[in-house]
Amino acid sequence: MARLFISFVFICLVYHLNAVYAHDHLLEGIYCGKENCYDVLGVTREATKNEIARSYRQLAKRFHPDMHRGEKEKKEAGEKFKEIATAYEILRDEEERSDYDYMLDNPQEYYAHYYRYYRRRMAPKVDVRIVVAVTITIISIIQYYSAWSKYDTAIKYFMTVPKYRNRALEIAKAEMTESQSKKVKKSKAQLKIEQDLLIRQVIEEKMDIKGGYAKPEIVDILWIQLIIFPYTLVRYFYWHLRWLWKFTILKQPYGTEEKLHIIRKFMELGQTQFDALEDKEVQNFLDEELWIRENYDVWKQMKDEETKKALAENNKYKQYRRYLKQHGVGRMTFDDS
Repeated sequence: MARLFISFVFICLVYHLNAVYAHDHLLEGIYCGKENCYDVLGVTREATKNEIARSYRQLAKRFHPDMHRGEKEKKEAGEKFKEIATAYEILRDEEERSDYDYMLDNPQEYYAHYYRYYRRRMAPKVDVRIVVAVTITIISIIQYYSAWSKYDTAIKYFMTVPKYRNRALEIAKAEMTESQSKKVKKSKAQLKIEQDLLIRQVIEEKMDIKGGYAKPEIVDILWIQLIIFPYTLVRYFYWHLRWLWKFTILKQPYGTEEKLHIIRKFMELGQTQFDALEDKEVQNFLDEELWIRENYDVWKQMKDEETKKALAENNKYKQYRRYLKQHGVGRMTFDDS
């Protein structure tokens, strides 16, 4: 009899401990808190999405605050409605439901459960690929617009340079004389607009603007550069391997392109900066054989001396040096006040 009583007490204790454990393994602050999401909706873990949705609609209608009149009843219904909505949000999403089921099956990994829960909550709702694509598109549009703006600035500048403007005016006058011979009557304002358009057209056709103010091309925008990046990378390695083979191993003489590349490197100029130089100046570099280091060092020393001489003869620079000599850098005396 005593053994039977002890067995009964043991079974009751185990049942009680299991009931307590079932609640204690649920974590506060994540998912449905200390409540089981399945129990909140009144469904089992094997329930389908349709069954979960149907149960949610029934419970939401039943516990919606607007369905109750008293202040206390509204408050209690509102709390219950929030629990139901939270449980439904978790169980209707397959990935989040999978994480929740994993938590129920592996309660001992509570740190991992917190990590999974907040990682999913903090993750952006929009696909990262869409964000990246939109960002690159915006940058490409701004880049292309900025390039056209710079090109337009360069054209407007050359329209003020007498050398190009006078040549353009000659062509414009010939065009205008031809239109006048056809007895087309136009106002002075119209003639002025046509003249400016012709001048701009001539400059655009005759001028080869290089460097940062060159005419923009669609291939220069970021989107296209990313698309052709593999090709660019192959060209880069091919170019350096070709240089190594031809000029380092075989010791072949440099061509014009290679000479200009060496000169540009000596001058520490970017490709855009070097392209902006006048053709006459670039040809002068070739004539003086500046791709040879010794020639470049002599040329650089001469240019530095010319620059120093020009500064020494400049009146404003003389005044600045005289001021530094008398007062020093960052120094203040009573004479200054």
